[in-house]
Amino acid sequence: MTRGRIMRARAEREVWPADQVERWPIAKLIPYARNARTHSPEQVAQIAASIREFGFTVPVLVDEQGTLIAGHGRVLAAQQLGITDVDDGRARMVAGANPGVSARRQPACA
Repeated sequence: MTRGRIMRARAEREVWPADQVERWPIAKLIPYARNARTHSPEQVAQIAASIREFGFTVPVLVDEQGTLIAGHGRVLAAQQLGITDVDDGRARMVAGANPGVSARRQPACA
């Protein structure tokens, strides 16, 4: 079997952990308490201006419980604009992954 065929066969079996995008109310999202990245009011205003001009083009990333993994600044900006629902990519546990490790620490591919 050629390397290309092996890679295609593997890709067909693997599922991207955040392969589905859903629309959720911002009120249901739980900010990750240990988020290392903070946004100044100026940054949030810049993100809000971008959302106002181009729309909410990149979904936020949340785990299975609705905890934000990525997109805290976009959520703050959306709230500032009066947006109540956002698109989110739901990160699900990877098959065969260690269930004791949160989705936030899982590798993208098994």
